[in-house]
Amino acid sequence: MESGDSNSTVSSLIMLDDEDVHHHHNPHHNHHHQYSSSINKVHHSSGGGPTATSVHELLECPVCTNSMYPPIHQCHNGHTLCSTCKTRVHNRCPTCRQELGDIRCLALEKIAESLELPCRYSSLGCPEIFPYYSKLKHESLCNFRPYNCPYAGSDCSVVGDIPYLVAHLRDDHRVDMHSGCTFNHRYVKSNPMEVENATWMLTVFHCFGQYFCLHFEAFQLGTAPVYMAFLRFMGDERDARSYSYSLEVGGNGRKLTFEGSPRSIRDSHKKVRDSHDGLIVYRNMALFFSGGDRKELKLRVTGRIWKEQQNPESGVCIPNLCS
Repeated sequence: MESGDSNSTVSSLIMLDDEDVHHHHNPHHNHHHQYSSSINKVHHSSGGGPTATSVHELLECPVCTNSMYPPIHQCHNGHTLCSTCKTRVHNRCPTCRQELGDIRCLALEKIAESLELPCRYSSLGCPEIFPYYSKLKHESLCNFRPYNCPYAGSDCSVVGDIPYLVAHLRDDHRVDMHSGCTFNHRYVKSNPMEVENATWMLTVFHCFGQYFCLHFEAFQLGTAPVYMAFLRFMGDERDARSYSYSLEVGGNGRKLTFEGSPRSIRDSHKKVRDSHDGLIVYRNMALFFSGGDRKELKLRVTGRIWKEQQNPESGVCIPNLCS
């Protein structure tokens, strides 16, 4: 489980037409499908002489096949390998089995400085070309890089673009898919005193042509057991800022509300949860909202998503309410 809670349980829900009742149980639905879009090395050639591709292949470590960055090592026979692999091969050249010693391949390091290569995500739409040594930094932040699966109930290693992940969440994790920008969910848990860490089944909303993930879970905040609901946006941080959402929970003549911007799924579920960026209800208050004899959690969480529209004349954001 992404949250790292060893005793966490994953809950599922039973759908009712109008109000969704989320019941707690423990399915281990964890199919691993790898991302289908290829992220290949893109070949890039220049007029005459050696192509950038052939030089780029020289810069590929023969052991791990990653690009080599200084210090690049070589054996007495000229075979190269990266510094990470050098520590793993017990001072023997993996190509010719000769002793490695401590020889730097300065010529290859110099050639690397002169190279310009496309981003590795060019096949996914990135148009950028970078000097060899700054390519790696860009790729770790590239807006076209694939996203991690946002499912919180298990350690899922699937990566992909948003349409791929939406299909993966629907088909492999069997999450609830909803159209519309408002929600009205009831989260139910018997014996709430026994559960310290739990994740209810993810719900995905399709709204304004975008996808949003609604999370709900129980965890310890210091010594206090709490429930937390928060929304994540399936896309980049800068696009997430175009949207706002509200969450409300109440009962017994009282209510708590939260309003904020959804976080991008670039931020892990655990990071968002640990930053407490959402609606947090302490268990005592949650049971008070639930009414009755406090033996069962029955929380109704309602909310809506809207798009902030910039008014060009005043520079003020006007909420664009979703019909």
